[in-house]
Amino acid sequence: MEERPRIVVGISGASGAVYGVRALALMRAAGVETHLVVTRSAHLTLSQELGLGPSALAEKADVVHNVADVGASISSGSFRTLGMLIAPCSVRTMSEIATGVTSSLMSRAADVVLKERRRLVLMVRETPLHLGHLRTMTALTEMGAVIMPPVPAFYAQPASLEEMVDHSVGRALDLFGIDHDACRRWTGMGAARRGQTS
Repeated sequence: MEERPRIVVGISGASGAVYGVRALALMRAAGVETHLVVTRSAHLTLSQELGLGPSALAEKADVVHNVADVGASISSGSFRTLGMLIAPCSVRTMSEIATGVTSSLMSRAADVVLKERRRLVLMVRETPLHLGHLRTMTALTEMGAVIMPPVPAFYAQPASLEEMVDHSVGRALDLFGIDHDACRRWTGMGAARRGQTS
């Protein structure tokens, strides 16, 4: 029997918990097995921004790993995955990964993804950025990570906050080759004009 594709999903304490929650939903719809790890501060953000507790969040993933469990399956390169998406990614989590600090399962799983040359996508949620942030992002890019801040795409003319979230999450899923219909795809200015009615 063919294995389902697996992805590690990390939710850190930065604002934007909705990105991680929506990613879990879209991956489930696409038939991807999700392995979730959540930092302690992320639980506070999830509660503040979405009113979502740990058990309600756990129902959205296939497997949930405790952030302190550095011996979990996702801490080993022999556990095959497509990679890891951290959505949102805090500056603290980003910095730990860049320096090779693996004090939690979040940073350990990300470190494994990098060493195995798998896809690591970080939806970094911070602005404005100082030079230290930018240098850390450069270092991570040189190590093979993809820095993908969730930036709204206004050309898609989103009608709601949900559509804006879906576009960013959908573009992140594109980086893993996951099929979805979460975002409106650009077909060119000419095509947009032809679709207009007078």
